[in-house]
Amino acid sequence: MENLGGCSQELKNKTKNTTLIKTEAARLGFLSCGISKAGFLEEEAPRLEAWLNKNMHGEMAYMENHFDKRLDPTKLVEGSKSVISLLLNYYPEEQQREDSFKISKYAFGTDYHFVIKEKLRGLLHFIQEEIGDVHGRAFVDSAPVLDKAWAAKSGLGWIGKHSNLLTQKVGSFYFIAELIVDLDLDYDHPVTDHCGSCTACIDACPTQAIVNPYIVDGSKCISYATIELKNSIPASFSNHMEDWMFGCDVCQDVCPWNRFSKSHKEPLFNPHPELLSKSKKEWEEITKEVFNEIFKKSPVKRTKYEGLKRNIDFLSREE
Repeated sequence: MENLGGCSQELKNKTKNTTLIKTEAARLGFLSCGISKAGFLEEEAPRLEAWLNKNMHGEMAYMENHFDKRLDPTKLVEGSKSVISLLLNYYPEEQQREDSFKISKYAFGTDYHFVIKEKLRGLLHFIQEEIGDVHGRAFVDSAPVLDKAWAAKSGLGWIGKHSNLLTQKVGSFYFIAELIVDLDLDYDHPVTDHCGSCTACIDACPTQAIVNPYIVDGSKCISYATIELKNSIPASFSNHMEDWMFGCDVCQDVCPWNRFSKSHKEPLFNPHPELLSKSKKEWEEITKEVFNEIFKKSPVKRTKYEGLKRNIDFLSREE
Protein backbone atom coordinates (compact mmCIF):
# COMPACT_ATOMS: atom_id res chain seq x y z
CA MET A 1 0.00 0.00 0.00
CA GLU A 2 2.92 2.32 0.72
CA ASN A 3 4.03 1.98 -2.89
CA LEU A 4 0.55 2.93 -4.08
CA GLY A 5 0.67 6.01 -1.87
CA GLY A 6 4.06 6.97 -3.27
CA CYS A 7 2.83 6.43 -6.82
CA SER A 8 -0.24 8.57 -6.16
CA GLN A 9 1.92 11.38 -4.76
CA GLU A 10 4.21 11.15 -7.79
CA LEU A 11 1.22 11.54 -10.14
CA LYS A 12 -0.04 14.51 -8.14
CA ASN A 13 3.42 16.14 -8.33
CA LYS A 14 3.55 15.60 -12.12
CA THR A 15 0.15 17.22 -12.55
CA LYS A 16 1.03 20.08 -10.20
CA ASN A 17 4.34 20.72 -11.98
CA THR A 18 2.68 20.58 -15.41
CA THR A 19 0.08 23.14 -14.34
CA LEU A 20 2.79 25.38 -12.85
CA ILE A 21 4.78 25.33 -16.11
CA LYS A 22 1.79 26.02 -18.36
CA THR A 23 0.58 28.86 -16.13
CA GLU A 24 4.02 30.50 -16.15
CA ALA A 25 4.32 30.05 -19.94
CA ALA A 26 1.05 31.96 -20.36
CA ARG A 27 2.27 34.68 -17.98
CA LEU A 28 5.44 35.07 -20.07
CA GLY A 29 3.28 35.77 -23.12
CA PHE A 30 3.35 32.42 -24.90
CA LEU A 31 0.24 31.66 -26.93
CA SER A 32 0.12 28.05 -25.78
CA CYS A 33 2.21 25.31 -24.22
CA GLY A 34 2.09 21.56 -24.86
CA ILE A 35 4.23 18.73 -23.50
CA SER A 36 5.42 15.42 -24.99
CA LYS A 37 7.47 12.53 -23.72
CA ALA A 38 11.02 12.82 -25.12
CA GLY A 39 11.92 9.93 -27.41
CA PHE A 40 12.49 8.77 -30.97
CA LEU A 41 10.16 10.27 -33.61
CA GLU A 42 9.29 7.08 -35.47
CA GLU A 43 6.88 8.54 -38.01
CA GLU A 44 9.12 11.48 -38.92
CA ALA A 45 12.28 9.41 -39.50
CA PRO A 46 11.35 7.94 -42.93
CA ARG A 47 9.78 11.25 -44.03
CA LEU A 48 12.92 13.22 -43.21
CA GLU A 49 15.14 10.63 -44.89
CA ALA A 50 13.04 10.65 -48.09
CA TRP A 51 12.97 14.47 -48.14
CA LEU A 52 16.77 14.64 -47.84
CA ASN A 53 17.30 11.89 -50.42
CA LYS A 54 15.26 13.89 -52.94
CA ASN A 55 17.49 16.96 -52.26
CA MET A 56 14.48 19.04 -51.27
CA HIS A 57 16.72 20.86 -48.81
CA GLY A 58 18.70 22.42 -51.70
CA GLU A 59 21.87 24.05 -50.38
CA MET A 60 20.76 23.79 -46.73
CA ALA A 61 23.48 21.24 -45.99
CA TYR A 62 22.96 21.65 -42.23
CA MET A 63 19.71 19.68 -42.61
CA GLU A 64 21.80 16.57 -43.31
CA ASN A 65 23.75 16.95 -40.06
CA HIS A 66 22.89 15.28 -36.74
CA PHE A 67 20.22 13.03 -38.26
CA ASP A 68 19.91 10.93 -35.08
CA LYS A 69 19.77 13.93 -32.76
CA ARG A 70 17.18 15.58 -34.98
CA LEU A 71 14.88 12.61 -34.44
CA ASP A 72 15.62 11.88 -30.79
CA PRO A 73 16.04 14.67 -28.20
CA THR A 74 17.41 12.20 -25.64
CA LYS A 75 20.52 12.11 -27.84
CA LEU A 76 20.61 15.92 -27.89
CA VAL A 77 19.99 16.62 -24.20
CA GLU A 78 21.35 14.01 -21.83
CA GLY A 79 18.76 12.54 -19.45
CA SER A 80 15.87 14.39 -21.10
CA LYS A 81 12.36 13.15 -20.36
CA SER A 82 10.01 15.86 -21.63
CA VAL A 83 9.77 18.23 -24.59
CA ILE A 84 7.90 21.41 -23.63
CA SER A 85 6.69 23.06 -26.86
CA LEU A 86 5.67 26.72 -26.90
CA LEU A 87 4.06 29.04 -29.43
CA LEU A 88 4.61 32.80 -29.59
CA ASN A 89 2.37 34.94 -31.80
CA TYR A 90 4.00 37.33 -34.29
CA TYR A 91 1.02 38.38 -36.43
CA PRO A 92 1.42 42.16 -36.95
CA GLU A 93 -1.30 44.76 -36.53
CA GLU A 94 0.13 46.89 -39.35
CA GLN A 95 1.08 45.82 -42.88
CA GLN A 96 3.51 47.18 -45.48
CA ARG A 97 2.18 49.60 -48.10
CA GLU A 98 0.77 48.04 -51.28
CA ASP A 99 3.45 49.31 -53.71
CA SER A 100 6.38 47.81 -51.81
CA PHE A 101 8.69 44.86 -52.01
CA LYS A 102 7.54 42.49 -49.30
CA ILE A 103 9.08 41.09 -46.14
CA SER A 104 7.72 38.05 -44.34
CA LYS A 105 5.69 39.09 -41.28
CA TYR A 106 7.90 37.14 -38.87
CA ALA A 107 10.79 39.47 -39.72
CA PHE A 108 9.02 42.79 -39.06
CA GLY A 109 10.50 43.30 -35.58
CA THR A 110 13.41 42.24 -33.38
CA ASP A 111 14.97 38.88 -34.20
CA TYR A 112 12.76 36.25 -32.58
CA HIS A 113 15.79 34.22 -31.47
CA PHE A 114 16.66 36.92 -28.92
CA VAL A 115 13.07 37.56 -27.81
CA ILE A 116 12.13 33.90 -27.30
CA LYS A 117 15.46 32.79 -25.81
CA GLU A 118 14.98 35.39 -23.08
CA LYS A 119 11.49 34.07 -22.31
CA LEU A 120 12.71 30.45 -22.34
CA ARG A 121 15.51 31.28 -19.92
CA GLY A 122 12.90 32.85 -17.68
CA LEU A 123 10.72 29.74 -17.88
CA LEU A 124 13.62 27.38 -17.12
CA HIS A 125 14.69 29.55 -14.18
CA PHE A 126 11.10 29.48 -12.88
CA ILE A 127 11.00 25.66 -13.16
CA GLN A 128 14.28 25.36 -11.24
CA GLU A 129 13.09 27.79 -8.55
CA GLU A 130 9.65 26.21 -8.08
CA ILE A 131 10.31 22.52 -8.76
CA GLY A 132 13.96 21.98 -7.89
CA ASP A 133 17.03 20.46 -9.51
CA VAL A 134 15.82 20.38 -13.13
CA HIS A 135 18.24 20.46 -16.05
CA GLY A 136 17.36 21.36 -19.60
CA ARG A 137 18.11 23.32 -22.74
CA ALA A 138 16.17 25.93 -24.68
CA PHE A 139 15.81 25.71 -28.45
CA VAL A 140 14.60 28.33 -30.92
CA ASP A 141 15.03 27.18 -34.50
CA SER A 142 18.79 26.99 -33.98
CA ALA A 143 19.55 23.31 -33.33
CA PRO A 144 18.58 19.94 -34.80
CA VAL A 145 15.08 19.83 -33.29
CA LEU A 146 11.99 19.06 -35.40
CA ASP A 147 9.97 21.78 -33.73
CA LYS A 148 6.78 21.42 -35.80
CA ALA A 149 6.70 17.67 -35.19
CA TRP A 150 7.07 18.16 -31.43
CA ALA A 151 4.45 20.91 -31.35
CA ALA A 152 2.00 18.64 -33.19
CA LYS A 153 2.84 15.71 -30.91
CA SER A 154 2.17 18.02 -27.95
CA GLY A 155 -1.33 18.85 -29.19
CA LEU A 156 -0.62 22.48 -30.13
CA GLY A 157 -1.95 22.03 -33.67
CA TRP A 158 -1.61 19.86 -36.75
CA ILE A 159 0.87 20.05 -39.63
CA GLY A 160 -0.98 21.63 -42.57
CA LYS A 161 -0.60 20.84 -46.26
CA HIS A 162 1.89 23.74 -46.49
CA SER A 163 3.97 21.95 -43.77
CA ASN A 164 3.38 24.70 -41.18
CA LEU A 165 1.75 24.06 -37.82
CA LEU A 166 -1.92 25.07 -37.84
CA THR A 167 -4.44 25.70 -35.09
CA GLN A 168 -8.18 26.27 -35.39
CA LYS A 169 -8.12 29.24 -33.02
CA VAL A 170 -5.24 31.35 -34.37
CA GLY A 171 -3.99 29.87 -37.64
CA SER A 172 -0.22 29.66 -38.16
CA PHE A 173 1.48 33.04 -37.65
CA TYR A 174 3.56 32.13 -34.60
CA PHE A 175 7.04 30.94 -33.67
CA ILE A 176 7.67 27.50 -32.18
CA ALA A 177 10.24 26.92 -29.43
CA GLU A 178 11.15 24.13 -27.02
CA LEU A 179 12.50 23.47 -23.58
CA ILE A 180 13.86 19.95 -23.32
CA VAL A 181 14.10 18.94 -19.66
CA ASP A 182 14.94 15.95 -17.44
CA LEU A 183 11.58 16.12 -15.68
CA ASP A 184 8.59 13.76 -15.96
CA LEU A 185 5.37 15.65 -16.65
CA ASP A 186 1.79 15.01 -17.80
CA TYR A 187 1.79 14.58 -21.57
CA ASP A 188 -0.61 16.01 -24.13
CA HIS A 189 -1.98 14.25 -27.20
CA PRO A 190 -2.03 15.20 -30.89
CA VAL A 191 -5.11 16.90 -32.33
CA THR A 192 -6.85 15.89 -35.56
CA ASP A 193 -6.04 17.36 -38.99
CA HIS A 194 -8.53 20.00 -40.11
CA CYS A 195 -7.23 20.77 -43.60
CA GLY A 196 -9.92 18.58 -45.16
CA SER A 197 -10.15 18.86 -48.94
CA CYS A 198 -8.79 22.44 -48.97
CA THR A 199 -5.88 23.04 -51.38
CA ALA A 200 -5.65 26.86 -51.07
CA CYS A 201 -1.96 26.83 -50.13
CA ILE A 202 -1.01 24.37 -52.89
CA ASP A 203 -2.92 26.34 -55.54
CA ALA A 204 -1.52 29.72 -54.46
CA CYS A 205 2.20 28.86 -54.11
CA PRO A 206 3.89 31.06 -56.75
CA THR A 207 6.69 28.55 -57.43
CA GLN A 208 4.70 25.32 -56.92
CA ALA A 209 7.01 24.44 -54.04
CA ILE A 210 4.26 22.40 -52.30
CA VAL A 211 4.82 19.39 -54.55
CA ASN A 212 2.27 17.22 -52.72
CA PRO A 213 0.01 17.80 -49.74
CA TYR A 214 2.29 18.08 -46.66
CA ILE A 215 5.49 17.98 -48.77
CA VAL A 216 7.38 21.20 -49.57
CA ASP A 217 10.38 21.17 -51.90
CA GLY A 218 12.50 23.67 -49.97
CA SER A 219 14.73 24.34 -52.98
CA LYS A 220 11.71 25.75 -54.87
CA CYS A 221 10.49 27.96 -52.04
CA ILE A 222 10.75 31.78 -52.26
CA SER A 223 11.88 31.89 -48.61
CA TYR A 224 14.76 29.58 -49.51
CA ALA A 225 15.72 31.68 -52.55
CA THR A 226 15.67 34.98 -50.66
CA ILE A 227 17.20 33.85 -47.34
CA GLU A 228 19.02 30.52 -47.46
CA LEU A 229 20.50 30.69 -50.95
CA LYS A 230 23.93 32.28 -50.90
CA ASN A 231 24.56 32.35 -54.66
CA SER A 232 22.51 34.08 -57.34
CA ILE A 233 18.79 33.33 -57.56
CA PRO A 234 18.10 30.73 -60.28
CA ALA A 235 16.30 31.88 -63.45
CA SER A 236 13.48 29.43 -62.64
CA PHE A 237 12.28 31.94 -60.00
CA SER A 238 11.90 34.73 -62.60
CA ASN A 239 8.38 36.20 -62.68
CA HIS A 240 7.31 33.95 -59.81
CA MET A 241 8.61 35.96 -56.84
CA GLU A 242 5.50 38.15 -56.42
CA ASP A 243 7.56 41.03 -54.96
CA TRP A 244 8.94 39.05 -51.99
CA MET A 245 12.40 40.37 -51.08
CA PHE A 246 12.73 38.45 -47.79
CA GLY A 247 10.77 35.28 -47.09
CA CYS A 248 7.24 34.57 -48.32
CA ASP A 249 3.85 34.36 -46.59
CA VAL A 250 1.64 33.34 -49.52
CA CYS A 251 0.75 29.84 -48.28
CA GLN A 252 -0.15 31.26 -44.87
CA ASP A 253 -1.95 34.35 -46.19
CA VAL A 254 -4.38 32.23 -48.24
CA CYS A 255 -5.02 29.65 -45.50
CA PRO A 256 -8.65 29.92 -44.29
CA TRP A 257 -7.57 29.22 -40.70
CA ASN A 258 -5.51 32.42 -40.66
CA ARG A 259 -8.65 34.54 -40.77
CA PHE A 260 -8.57 33.89 -37.02
CA SER A 261 -5.10 35.43 -36.59
CA LYS A 262 -4.96 38.08 -33.88
CA SER A 263 -2.33 40.81 -33.53
CA HIS A 264 0.59 40.03 -31.21
CA LYS A 265 1.16 41.96 -27.98
CA GLU A 266 4.98 41.82 -28.00
CA PRO A 267 6.43 45.37 -28.36
CA LEU A 268 9.76 43.95 -29.60
CA PHE A 269 7.99 42.55 -32.68
CA ASN A 270 6.70 45.98 -33.71
CA PRO A 271 8.23 47.05 -37.06
CA HIS A 272 10.57 49.94 -37.74
CA PRO A 273 8.35 52.72 -39.23
CA GLU A 274 10.45 52.85 -42.42
CA LEU A 275 9.83 49.16 -43.06
CA LEU A 276 6.11 49.91 -43.47
CA SER A 277 6.44 53.16 -45.39
CA LYS A 278 9.04 52.45 -48.10
CA SER A 279 7.98 52.12 -51.74
CA LYS A 280 9.65 49.82 -54.28
CA LYS A 281 11.64 52.79 -55.62
CA GLU A 282 12.95 53.56 -52.14
CA TRP A 283 13.91 49.93 -51.54
CA GLU A 284 15.81 49.92 -54.84
CA GLU A 285 17.87 52.86 -53.60
CA ILE A 286 18.56 51.47 -50.11
CA THR A 287 22.08 52.12 -48.81
CA LYS A 288 24.06 50.00 -46.39
CA GLU A 289 23.61 52.66 -43.69
CA VAL A 290 19.81 52.64 -44.08
CA PHE A 291 19.81 48.83 -44.12
CA ASN A 292 21.75 48.77 -40.83
CA GLU A 293 19.37 51.30 -39.29
CA ILE A 294 16.08 49.60 -40.28
CA PHE A 295 17.26 46.04 -39.68
CA LYS A 296 19.54 46.67 -36.69
CA LYS A 297 18.19 43.73 -34.64
CA SER A 298 16.05 42.10 -37.32
CA PRO A 299 16.12 38.55 -38.79
CA VAL A 300 16.68 40.31 -42.15
CA LYS A 301 20.30 40.85 -41.09
CA ARG A 302 20.79 37.18 -41.92
CA THR A 303 20.87 37.99 -45.64
CA LYS A 304 23.23 40.93 -45.01
CA TYR A 305 22.90 44.09 -47.09
CA GLU A 306 24.37 42.37 -50.15
CA GLY A 307 21.81 39.55 -49.99
CA LEU A 308 18.81 41.86 -49.69
CA LYS A 309 20.17 44.02 -52.51
CA ARG A 310 20.56 40.89 -54.67
CA ASN A 311 16.90 40.04 -54.01
CA ILE A 312 15.72 43.59 -54.76
CA ASP A 313 17.75 43.74 -57.98
CA PHE A 314 16.27 40.39 -59.07
CA LEU A 315 12.75 41.70 -58.43
CA SER A 316 13.49 45.00 -60.17
CA ARG A 317 14.49 43.15 -63.34
CA GLU A 318 11.05 41.52 -63.32
CA GLU A 319 9.22 44.86 -63.21
